[in-house]
Amino acid sequence: MKISHSLCRRRRENQIPDLLYSSQALRKLIIPLVLEQILSLLVGMADTVMIAGVGEAAVSGVSLVDTVNILVINVFVAFGTGGAVVSGHFLGQGDPESAGKAAWQVNLLAVSVALAVTAVFLVFRDGLLRLIFGRVEAQVMYSAGSYLAITALSIAPLAVYNACAAQFRAMGDSRTTMWISLFMNFLNILGNALLIYGARIGTAGAAIATTVSRTVAAAIILYLMFHGDRLIHFRNKVTLRLQPELIRKILYIAVPNSLENSLFQLGKILTISLIATYGTYSIAANAVTSTIAGLNVLPASAVNNALLAVVAVCVGADQIGQARFYTRKLMKMEYIGVAAVSVILITGARRIIGIYQLSPQATELATRVLTYYAAMAMVFWIPSFSLPNVFRAAGDVIWPMGIAGFSMWVFRLGFSYLLGTLLGLGLFGIWIAMTVDWVFRGLCYVIRYRSGKWERKLLDRRE
Repeated sequence: MKISHSLCRRRRENQIPDLLYSSQALRKLIIPLVLEQILSLLVGMADTVMIAGVGEAAVSGVSLVDTVNILVINVFVAFGTGGAVVSGHFLGQGDPESAGKAAWQVNLLAVSVALAVTAVFLVFRDGLLRLIFGRVEAQVMYSAGSYLAITALSIAPLAVYNACAAQFRAMGDSRTTMWISLFMNFLNILGNALLIYGARIGTAGAAIATTVSRTVAAAIILYLMFHGDRLIHFRNKVTLRLQPELIRKILYIAVPNSLENSLFQLGKILTISLIATYGTYSIAANAVTSTIAGLNVLPASAVNNALLAVVAVCVGADQIGQARFYTRKLMKMEYIGVAAVSVILITGARRIIGIYQLSPQATELATRVLTYYAAMAMVFWIPSFSLPNVFRAAGDVIWPMGIAGFSMWVFRLGFSYLLGTLLGLGLFGIWIAMTVDWVFRGLCYVIRYRSGKWERKLLDRRE
């Protein structure tokens, strides 16, 4: 007689064999990820501070372009995620050779797409900016155009870096990517100092520093991936031909994830377009608050990368009980980390915002938004953004994508217009709408996780 899925799950959870990851192995994976995220966010904050010295128009122009760049970057993060999940499954099955082949294929695919996107950005730069952001001040549009043209050249290197970094996490080696990130960000800050303040070329200087640092990081990590002593490597796996079977497995994870991330970022771009109608001070306040908000959820963002890699290996090894065990353990870490940072931001919001030397009106608005965000993030951010990584690692990608898309367009965008424009709450209304989106998605994901439906394909294969 066929045993029900829920009964199978309960039996497996009560009979967990030797754990695949010791506490020491988890620390070795997570601590460098946290340090890398802290570094990236601090550099991002320093980047904004340095650009702010040029003026609010420069900050606004860079922030507008960054929303477009992040949309593109998320596509390549999704490719990296797809490759990492497939490689993690192969590692769980004890097949590192196939893991290496999958890793090369995702790089080949990512670079091909990145070069096409770069060409589009360079050829249609001005038209894209006008289409997306409409009428903004001339100085803001000039800064945005300059920044987009130069940073477009860094898309392919960044695609390589993201794809390879995901493979290092799948191997449980996050220390290497931490050091590469450290060097990349050091180059970025040094370049900013030399080009913004030394050569005095403003936003173009910031863009050049970003492009050079990303290219150097991509070259380093690509070189390291050819070391044959690594669990996943490119040696003897280089080919210019896409392998359909591996690409199909990668795209099964990557395409829904890419669509989800792209829709999410597209929604952010549309809200930025709405914010642009509220004036330059609102754009600047949003740019600064967004940077600091990343610091708020940094602990959870870092652990999320580990969560994806760990659960993927557990799934590959057919250990669903361990997948649930590590999900609970890592999410507890996330809650503790986010709560600690939130308390710091709530109590010091005004002093932190003051670092950016915004106008009094922008400073007051940014302080209100940051305080609200930090309070909401403690409760609602983690279920909304962590549980989808568990589903992706298990191959359950379609349903979470649908929920995320629906919630984005109905709650984040719909409520942004309702609260921000119709009810006159402006930027603060936009951020309230964002948290409404979190609450809805988080609730749906918790129900999905507790139902066990995300495990179905794995359980079917066992039976």
